[in-house]
Amino acid sequence: MLSRTAENLYWLARYVERAEYIARTIDATLRVTALPATYIGKTNEWESALLTAGVSASFYDVYQEATEQNVVEYLAFSPSNPSSIKNCIEAARLNSRSVRTALTSEMWDTINSAWIELGEVWGKGTSSREELARFLRFVQETSLRFDGSAYRTMLRNDAYWFSRLGLHLERADNTARILDVKYHVLLPEEEHVGGPLDYYQWTSILRSVSALTAYHWVYRETLKPWLIADLLILNDTLPRSLASCYSNLVRNLDQIGVAYGRQGASQRHARGVRNRLEHSHMDDIFQHGVHEFIQEFIADNSRLGEIITRQY
Repeated sequence: MLSRTAENLYWLARYVERAEYIARTIDATLRVTALPATYIGKTNEWESALLTAGVSASFYDVYQEATEQNVVEYLAFSPSNPSSIKNCIEAARLNSRSVRTALTSEMWDTINSAWIELGEVWGKGTSSREELARFLRFVQETSLRFDGSAYRTMLRNDAYWFSRLGLHLERADNTARILDVKYHVLLPEEEHVGGPLDYYQWTSILRSVSALTAYHWVYRETLKPWLIADLLILNDTLPRSLASCYSNLVRNLDQIGVAYGRQGASQRHARGVRNRLEHSHMDDIFQHGVHEFIQEFIADNSRLGEIITRQY
């Protein structure tokens, strides 16, 4: 496969996954703002949404205050934010046009129709929370349709493997960032871990990664930070966990290695990260520091993306 085609497929999947993640982040933040009145004004939820999305610095270049209206506009529709939902869908459509012959008709129809609807229906943004909720559902359903059509209709060849690399690399980064922000930003200093506010916030975080039901199935306990961290970091049965993402990254990189007749730096690096996750325990992670562990993971994940780019 031409390296340009592989790159377009890789970034197409990343942009679709990123758009869904931003939509989930906004939705989770809206849920936190619906807390009982005694907590309103005590949380920094809109600032945490910016940190989770990794766009806090660029946001304050445009806006002075992290209000709901400003943050939603910047994360969802702003042309000046490269990672806004609007820009992600437009970039995904541009990449899909470049590799139209490598996509199935179902995948192209999903991206193209989402791009058309984005311009015709959501071109002027949203004017109410009800409209915003419909928009966020539209984004999440677009991602689910695209992922489902790729899984059901693509040949299991290098085109499929490169698109899966983009998806799982982006997903791992997103899960790590939302977990890191929860531990260091979302809970106000005067609130106790395990208190009512903490419970509401953890619930919203689990909802943002579609893991609330999974948590209760796996642990059958009330929400506890260390168990939630265990689920999102080490439990490879959860599709959005760091362990699951790296199992998939290693598998797809190995498939590419077999198809191309050689292994390389990306296969070795991905295996190293996966092995570290497999041999980690939550007690050790807490002792070392959750923030330090996640920051190291985010750096390794970003490095893998750079290695894949150089190698292929």
